[in-house]
Amino acid sequence: MPTTLLQTPAGAFRVAIDGPEGAPVLVLSNSLGTTLEMWDAQAARLARDHRVLRYDTRGHGGSVVSPGPYRFEQLGGDVLALLDALQVERASFCGISMGGFTGLWLGVHAGHRLNHLVVANSAARIGTEEGWRTRAALVRDKGAAAMAELAASSPGRWFSEAFVAAQPDLVRRAQGWIAGIAPEGYAACCEALATSDLRGDIARIAVPTLLIAGVADPVTTVADARAMQAAIPGAQLVQLPASHLSNLEAPAEFDAALAAFVA
Repeated sequence: MPTTLLQTPAGAFRVAIDGPEGAPVLVLSNSLGTTLEMWDAQAARLARDHRVLRYDTRGHGGSVVSPGPYRFEQLGGDVLALLDALQVERASFCGISMGGFTGLWLGVHAGHRLNHLVVANSAARIGTEEGWRTRAALVRDKGAAAMAELAASSPGRWFSEAFVAAQPDLVRRAQGWIAGIAPEGYAACCEALATSDLRGDIARIAVPTLLIAGVADPVTTVADARAMQAAIPGAQLVQLPASHLSNLEAPAEFDAALAAFVA
């Protein structure tokens, strides 16, 4: 999977593009503290029938790390800038956690650019403003040491205990992603989450929408997904036997749900 830097007016973004030219485009958007590699299994599966575009969110991996705070107008605008740079008029979009919130923003504000919207392990309001601002301040203050601490504690937020025990290599790989994130980029994304609440807006989403929830997710719960389903007209909900990063913990079930919906 070769990656490249795609230059846009919004900045340079590290992307990977798989699948046949001319096929319907599917954008995959990563969670806070991860990189586009989190989608390796999905890209391999979906690239049979789609042109799969993965990217490192602003502040993450090899993408632009501009000074924060960020806002979801900016993070959603980045997706539109990527589509414009690739001359893609409409695409399907699947995001997980923070990437799922980016998808909700796109559904509300740029639904005319979307064919399908898949929002995994997310919510129209994630966490609390105080919690995100505290984390952002900690990361800015302690830098790489704070990122190492977050990496050490991430398995409990991201995966079930049984998965951590059964898949130690994958868990270590995921910890490596967060340990390598630029502290400023991570903190700035925390600030975007601190100030964002789409609960009053998602009823305007008119794109066909699939919500994916992990039954063991302590961060964005099944109840959060049900609340979004009640608000978004016609939204479908799939529950998976997983915690927060359900595409990694239950890849077969995740891929089946995603592939069937965007077909």
